[in-house]
Amino acid sequence: MMDLRELYQEVILDHNRRPRNFGTLEEANRTATGHNPLCGDSVRVYLVVEDNVIKDVRFDGTGCAISRASASMMTDAVKGKTIEEVKQLFSTFHEMVTGHPGQFTEAEEMGKLGVFAGVCEFPARVKCASLAWHTLNAALEARPEPVSTE
Repeated sequence: MMDLRELYQEVILDHNRRPRNFGTLEEANRTATGHNPLCGDSVRVYLVVEDNVIKDVRFDGTGCAISRASASMMTDAVKGKTIEEVKQLFSTFHEMVTGHPGQFTEAEEMGKLGVFAGVCEFPARVKCASLAWHTLNAALEARPEPVSTE
């Protein structure tokens, strides 16, 4: 039987190979760019925000499997949510990936995003997993400067 870590790896690899919501979004009314100089990951997030709700979201860029999978799963998770809900989700995700192994007990409550709970065991990968999220946050706040994980 496949153990939980293997299943999580499969989910991450699937989202890396076939990222959801990948590509530009011409009608975006908010965008932001992020870069992880340590790893070379680069992402651009495109949002359509109406009445405080994310109506559509896409991303493009290049990066490692964790970075692309995180961006892909993030876009699935935030579509249709209010800005306040997304900010709370960002906070919980960030707490999960930056915590200590076994400390974050709400990974199951994170749904599919719980696959990133193990990232906290690999400090160099935290920036890969959180780059798209920081970039999303910058787009929501309409910050003009690019996001950097450094």
